[in-house]
Order: sequence, then C-alpha cells, then structure tokens
Amino acid sequence: MRVLGVDPGSNATGFGVVVREGGHVRHLRHGVLRPPTGAALSDRLHFLHTELSTLIEAEKPEVAVVERVFIAANPRSAIVLGQARGALLASLGASRVRVVEIAAREAKKAITGSGAADKGQMQLMVTRLLKLDETPPTDAADALALALCFAQAGALADLPIRGRRRNNRRAMTEIVAGRTR
Repeated sequence: MRVLGVDPGSNATGFGVVVREGGHVRHLRHGVLRPPTGAALSDRLHFLHTELSTLIEAEKPEVAVVERVFIAANPRSAIVLGQARGALLASLGASRVRVVEIAAREAKKAITGSGAADKGQMQLMVTRLLKLDETPPTDAADALALALCFAQAGALADLPIRGRRRNNRRAMTEIVAGRTR
C-alpha cells in the first residue's frame, strides 16, 4: 500500500511517500512544496494544487494522510492555512485518493511516544524509523510521520471503529501506537 503524507502550509507544504509491504514500511520519496515567495495567495494556492496533482500522478498513492486542522492563535494565519489545505484536498479529491486525517499530536505520540514532541524529535525518529541517510526538512518529516503513522497501523487502520468520533480518534491513536484496549 502506497501512503502519501501531507503537512499543509501556504508557504511550505511537506510531503512524504511510504509503501507498506507486508509488515514492513519503506521510504519512497519526500520533499517540500514551496510556492514562489511574495506571490499572490491565489498563485500560491494554484501552485500547491498543481504540484500535488503532479505528485499524485507520479506516485499513485492509495491513501493520503493529511494533518487534521488545529486552532491557530492568529485568525488570518488560520484562514490562509485553511485555504492551502483546501487546495491540497481538492487535488486529492480530483485524483480520487482516499483521505485520512490525523492530528499532529496523535502522529507525534505514535512516532516518538510523546504528543508534545518537538520538530527535532520528529525528524530524528522519522530518520531512524525509515532508515534515511539524511534528516528530512521539518515539513517533510512531519508529512513522513503522518504517512508512517498510518502505514504502521497496517490492516488495523482500515477497520471500522464504532463509537463516537472522539472515541474513534483515541482508538486510532492507540492502534497506531501499538496499544489495544
């Protein structure tokens, strides 16, 4: 199963592609999509949409794991992030790629053992877990962590989880972290 991780941002969107083969997860590709500095928002959104569509066409992921929206302190930043996220989701939707959302805190807990892990800890663990020769940029490491989080859950990630939505998130986190009730 090919899994694409996406860490949305209007200035830098991280991506990472992994493949799960049996019980093993292997790194395929990662990077950061950077719209032209100083470009109008509409041009940056178009860039993100086009570049992600090209990536999807090249990698043909079966599922994309996108960081779930969080509440930002700055309303303008939250709106711009939401617009960038929308452009990326439109690319995934147009390509008919299944989308799964995971909160950054859940991915951090699954990858590092702490939901409060910093960027450096995420980079270190992603590098170790995927046996990378070089440390990926922070945005790419976050995207790889999302993809890895889903891929490590294996077949469990596809099981329907009953209960309220909040319980679904908690159950998915526990499954990904290797714990069961």
